[in-house]
Amino acid sequence: MNKKTITVLYIEDNSADVVLVEEMLADEKNLTCALENAPSLTAGMQRLAAGGIDLALLDLSLPDSHGLETFLTLKNEVSGIPVIVMTGMDDEALAVKAVQAGAQDYLVKRHLDTNLLVRAIRYAIEREKLIASLRLAFEQIKTLKGFIPICASCKNVRDDKGFWHQVESYIRDHSEAEFSHGICPECALKLYPEFVKKRQQA
Repeated sequence: MNKKTITVLYIEDNSADVVLVEEMLADEKNLTCALENAPSLTAGMQRLAAGGIDLALLDLSLPDSHGLETFLTLKNEVSGIPVIVMTGMDDEALAVKAVQAGAQDYLVKRHLDTNLLVRAIRYAIEREKLIASLRLAFEQIKTLKGFIPICASCKNVRDDKGFWHQVESYIRDHSEAEFSHGICPECALKLYPEFVKKRQQA
């Protein structure tokens, strides 16, 4: 069975760090990665915009950007691609801020080894897939869309499989709406005329 090749973009201007990561990924037999390099944030964003990248490794200290702003700029320009921050700065506060801002992980270069890197890549890709699935599911149930057949007599709704449902059940199953039952004045007068008249006279 052929394993899918994961295309990783390492946005890093230090060639020695790029070679080190390339060697780590080459040593891993259970994960096939193709590593590309962009030496600046600008070059990295251009490559990501071209498509075909599954995950980005991002150094926070680049020739054209530095610190947390590097990640924020990338995240604002590119969506749907997991980003792992890679830095030489062992700064826990910065790590927390990066993750809170949307980074999938934060790796300190001097603590890096093959197992840690590969595990971070796997988890980041799976988390991004889960987030995308949850976002899609939420959008699908949040709003009823399209043409909905409804019976002109009983007002039941037909689903896309041809089954008919009470309109309340259908809306409840396909949206976030909840029902609290009541009766409008016109229906109350039609169904319970004596009761309505007594209340009006009271």
